[in-house]
Amino acid sequence: MSAARSPGEAPSVRGPAAPQASSRSPATGREAAAAPSPAGVAAALRASVGVLVRRLRQVHAAGELTLPESSALARLERHGPATAADLARAELISPQSIAATLATLQQRGLVDRRPDPDDGRRIILAATPAGRRLVSSRRSAKVEALAATLADGFSIEELTVLEQAVPLLQRLAERL
Repeated sequence: MSAARSPGEAPSVRGPAAPQASSRSPATGREAAAAPSPAGVAAALRASVGVLVRRLRQVHAAGELTLPESSALARLERHGPATAADLARAELISPQSIAATLATLQQRGLVDRRPDPDDGRRIILAATPAGRRLVSSRRSAKVEALAATLADGFSIEELTVLEQAVPLLQRLAERL
């Protein structure tokens, strides 16, 4: 039977302990830690990152967008102009869904459409200055909320550990 966890607490990342003759490290004389289980780490990350993402989504900025609108606009702002087909592939959604999302963004003046200079049959979409400002303000509000929480409740050592984890989380996201 496993120990009870509080609602926001992530599951243990350690696998079942294998029987060992000695759990002390011969080099340090300290107790040796059990190796993390990839399945345990995956479950803990999914739970913890899921809560973090949901909480960050609750941070509101002026001019709220739906999640698909926000994602498409942020991608255009971050990666530059793209076709609707490129955006649909990158966002893993159907061309019909991205078309509806882009139509709304264009109506709000956040995205421009123009013919592709290399192929007049294709349409290139780009974030307008208003779209870039909106993405920046949304990002700023979320970063400010996260920074305030980190400043209030985390030690220098904990901030260092979190900082060191960022490249690993980025690499994990790229490989999924």
